[in-house]
Amino acid sequence: MDVIFEDGDILVVNKPAGQCVHPSPGHERGTLTDEFVQHCPAARAVGSESRPGVVHRLDADTSGVLVLAKTQRAYLALRRQFERHDTVEKTYLAVLHGAPQLTQGTITTPVGRERLRAVTHWTVLGKKSGLALVEFKIETGRMHQIRIHAKELGTPIVGDSLYGDREKDRRLRIKPRRMLLHAVSLAFLHPAAGRRVEFSAPVPPDIVYAI
Repeated sequence: MDVIFEDGDILVVNKPAGQCVHPSPGHERGTLTDEFVQHCPAARAVGSESRPGVVHRLDADTSGVLVLAKTQRAYLALRRQFERHDTVEKTYLAVLHGAPQLTQGTITTPVGRERLRAVTHWTVLGKKSGLALVEFKIETGRMHQIRIHAKELGTPIVGDSLYGDREKDRRLRIKPRRMLLHAVSLAFLHPAAGRRVEFSAPVPPDIVYAI
């Protein structure tokens, strides 16, 4: 694991693209939680048996900052924060096909089968050759929220196999090997100390080179 920070309560890692956070059909081994319980065997009993220590997730193709709970106390405290969203700040970088019409804005289109409320703020950081580097901050944590909202804006994420534009991907000079979405920073209240902490992960080369 690429460990960013560790203490007695939490482990913060930079998850690589292509790795599932926890086992799922077709991806039973080689997950982040496999590495986590090898690194911290006592955490095997934290949270659920199939998802030890997991309080939030990133899609397999998404890289970046993710926190895991090492104790049950930390797990419960972090779960409450990630469910309420008011003390958690998640920031992502993505490379998009095209750029939103405005330099910055907010989209609140409901997502998922249950059409749950989702709030995403975006800021365009740069544009080049039909691509845009965009920062996303999300107030809610719905499944595929950024991917869906990027598509709603008419600017899908490069390399997104589900919501993206495969024809535009094929026309790129450098073909994407994965979805170009990176969780660049994560802030929350430390579950034991109670103070605000913030962690970041370097922007991976594929996102840098794309733009």
